[in-house]
Amino acid sequence: MANVISDETIEYVGILAKLELSEEEKEQAKKDMGKMLDYIDQLSEVDTEGVEPMSHVFDLNNCFREDIVTNGDDREAMLRNAPGQKDGMFVVPRTF
Repeated sequence: MANVISDETIEYVGILAKLELSEEEKEQAKKDMGKMLDYIDQLSEVDTEGVEPMSHVFDLNNCFREDIVTNGDDREAMLRNAPGQKDGMFVVPRTF
């Protein structure tokens, strides 16, 4: 375990996360954080020469559909459900 996490670091992370940790939980958190940092160190040793950076593991493109109106202007059907209407529009209570 090359990465040693201090008690102050655990206290600070606890404050940021708004957690009250018992002494046992603090010790376990120190071990877990150390293991995470060791794993990150291990990953940094991997040879990535010639590997193209990517933002996602799948080759994704934006798949936008065409903006085509399919239901048309069915104003009469929509206004049938309105509690009130005037000149082809909904009538609603006045708000301030």
